[in-house]
Amino acid sequence: MSDPHPDTPVGELSEGEILRRILDRLGPSGSPVGPGDDAAVITTADRRVVATVDTLVHGPDFRLAWSSPFDLGWKAAAVNLADVAAMGARPVALLVALAMPDSTRISFVESLADGLRAACDELAPGCAVEGGDLTVSDTLTVAVTALGSLDGRAPVLRSGARPGDVVAVAGALGAAGRGLTTLFQRFTDASGAPTPVDLAQLAVDERSELEAQLRPSPPLSLGIAAAEAGATAMMDVSDGLVLDATRMAAASGVCLALDSRTLGDDPRSALTGGEDHALLATFPSTVALAPGFRPIGEVRAAGDHAVLVDGAPFDGRSGWDPYRDWDSGSG
Repeated sequence: MSDPHPDTPVGELSEGEILRRILDRLGPSGSPVGPGDDAAVITTADRRVVATVDTLVHGPDFRLAWSSPFDLGWKAAAVNLADVAAMGARPVALLVALAMPDSTRISFVESLADGLRAACDELAPGCAVEGGDLTVSDTLTVAVTALGSLDGRAPVLRSGARPGDVVAVAGALGAAGRGLTTLFQRFTDASGAPTPVDLAQLAVDERSELEAQLRPSPPLSLGIAAAEAGATAMMDVSDGLVLDATRMAAASGVCLALDSRTLGDDPRSALTGGEDHALLATFPSTVALAPGFRPIGEVRAAGDHAVLVDGAPFDGRSGWDPYRDWDSGSG
């Protein structure tokens, strides 16, 4: 069978031909049964499996004018791997469902698969795409299910924070949000429609912030480190530190008191910027923080507010909400 031209629309190919092109980019499977059968068979160290799913939809979640197909594949993997790591688990497999218009070029699909594989290889060695689904849609959509193994450890939940614990974070805060602001301020036309990114217009720090938004690199290995160090609660910071801290506080029935002086030169971006995919955790004050974590506050008994910043309720928008912000905000 001859290979299709890279510009061939997927609507001119069979599902089998498209799948073959994807599998060629993903590499060999390390599972007993990988892609190609009715379902995959995944081996884990114990009988418990951590599972999570995330969907990226063109429009509210990414813009093709800004995201390359490689970036899109990388981000689709990274955001799910971060959720597995936030449970203290080791990522072992991804399942990817791709819905796309008939006009999508096969080269786009191949590059997206390259991004998925590269993210797994770099961020979670040993994890791979083990199956998925293809279908047709007017709107490009990438849905990823990630599976993880606890390797005999207990999962670290959002609900375990206790008064007296230290609040800590691993990973960058605010950079992805600043990158998104740059995209909307610098790379849209008069009508607000996205335009291609011209890196020549950006300073070095702005390029780094754009990469944090379009190709995030969450500190996945630190999730296991936190679990082993005795973290009482943990979660992925995907929608902004204040909003996600509020969720942890509500689940634990406590108040998280944050110190803005610990949040760098731009504390407001650190507090409100979304899609950082840092790890927010709490640790007993009697144990050392896991390597890579830095203290940013303390856990207090529940009061009138779930989160305090410098001793007061936070004044301003607290983070990303897809039902409120989709027309002005996600990468």
